[in-house]
Amino acid sequence: MDLKLSDKTVFITGASGGIGRALAETFAAEGAALALTGHGKFDELTRWLSDQPWRERAIALKADVTEPEHLEIAMGAAVEKFGRVDVCVANAGKWPPPSLRLDEVEVARVRDTVNVNMYGALWTARAFMQALARCGARQDGHGAALTFIGSTAGRFGEFGHVDYSLSKAALKGMVLTLKNEIVHLDPFARVNMVEPGWTITHMARESLNQPGVIERIARTMPVRQLARAVDIARAVMMLSSHVTSRHISGEVLTVAGGMEGRVQWNVDQVNADAIRERLKQD
Repeated sequence: MDLKLSDKTVFITGASGGIGRALAETFAAEGAALALTGHGKFDELTRWLSDQPWRERAIALKADVTEPEHLEIAMGAAVEKFGRVDVCVANAGKWPPPSLRLDEVEVARVRDTVNVNMYGALWTARAFMQALARCGARQDGHGAALTFIGSTAGRFGEFGHVDYSLSKAALKGMVLTLKNEIVHLDPFARVNMVEPGWTITHMARESLNQPGVIERIARTMPVRQLARAVDIARAVMMLSSHVTSRHISGEVLTVAGGMEGRVQWNVDQVNADAIRERLKQD
């Protein structure tokens, strides 16, 4: 199926991370032009991009998502390079690894996590909508698409990570509000969210390798495997294409193997060894 993305420009934050790179590769395979932002690992992002066969239709932009001006400048550079931005993926985020109850966690960590995950997504959406206001809607009726990357932690909570949970839970409110606002700039524009569960990324590998973690996670999923970054990227791409999602807006697509937040399997039914083998392959 042709998703009609080859004439679109896609703006992706957090492109130096596992899901960010998978997003870039997935959209690049469809022929899209790419504006990829990074911050802490920006040099790594530029080196990676220089090795890609599609690098001529992509640019790397340094932007701290906690700074609205950085995103406005990056979005402006993308518009200057490609003429407009059609698709925006607010992907940048952080998950501090120490598991700490609210009474134990430092105030600075909570503020930092919320600043990156919640405000970073908000400022990304703001810069995108500002660019859309300047450029106007596409004449072909292929509406703009804004997708947030949430988390099942925002739905079910996550012990020891209240900062992460609350920052991701807030994105649902953004989706439900911005879907009503963006159509004043583009009558066919859509806003949605992809909500991953545990996904194999560099950020998650350390935690996944801890004894008992995979067993505990897999017990809550009917589909006994972990998501790969490309699984998340393909879901985002589906929501970004007017071919597959022209009438989908304000929705949350959960990519988590059917997770319901309750135990599905006993530990001896999980087969964690098989999951670990797939973890090595992925």
